[in-house]
Amino acid sequence: MNKGPQSVGRVFSVLEYLVANPDGASLSELATFADAPKTSLVGLLDALVSEGCIRKDDSRRYLLGPRIFTLAMHALAGRQLPDLAHPFLVELVASTGETAVLGVLSADGRHGVYIDKVESSQDIRYAVELGVLRDLHSTALGKVLLAGFDEKRLERFLAQTALKQHTPATITSVDVLREQIQKVRKDRLASNWGERVRDVNGLAAPVFSAAGNIIAGVLLAGPSQRIDENRALNEAALRRCAAGITEIVAGRVPDDSR
Repeated sequence: MNKGPQSVGRVFSVLEYLVANPDGASLSELATFADAPKTSLVGLLDALVSEGCIRKDDSRRYLLGPRIFTLAMHALAGRQLPDLAHPFLVELVASTGETAVLGVLSADGRHGVYIDKVESSQDIRYAVELGVLRDLHSTALGKVLLAGFDEKRLERFLAQTALKQHTPATITSVDVLREQIQKVRKDRLASNWGERVRDVNGLAAPVFSAAGNIIAGVLLAGPSQRIDENRALNEAALRRCAAGITEIVAGRVPDDSR
């Protein structure tokens, strides 16, 4: 077997082992399972870490990374994920009166994309089309998805992405955006106050995988005044919706200690 196929085989061995071991694995454990010398495997692992396919924690154990979960969600996005999430979106709209949208990272990992929606029945409402791409920096959904990036991937995104200004409220400062992402990670809630479209506000909450990675987001959006006036109700309903989708997708309620 030449080097190319051998490397591909080792990549799949590493991923298969990490899928079966959600608490991660050491270099020695992976080398044994992949039947590969540590010295040759470490370069392959570094490349997978750099691409966001796996990550390394503080104890130097390797775990599945956000890019793998993004790919998994795109494999499901055509049918399963929207089907599972749709009843929760219906309930969210019924309890808030605003439009609810389910979104994931786009295939290039640089935008959010809407994969399901339930629109408000009110005359003045937020209306969207499925499949639409949205900037990550200027939307509540985008901020939730950015919060799922590990630090290296986030810094690479911030360094390579122009923060386009859509309205006077759009965040165009890397430092401000970085601070907001940290807040999203802490609060598990993102907001957009007229940053993408004037007089339209949005709130978003993350959907987690069984391993605790952010794999999707739920957006609740509508006219600025209504979203702001009913903020407490909207936030509570949105959190219930995202937690419900997480429970059915991941098989458990998200752990608040993460």
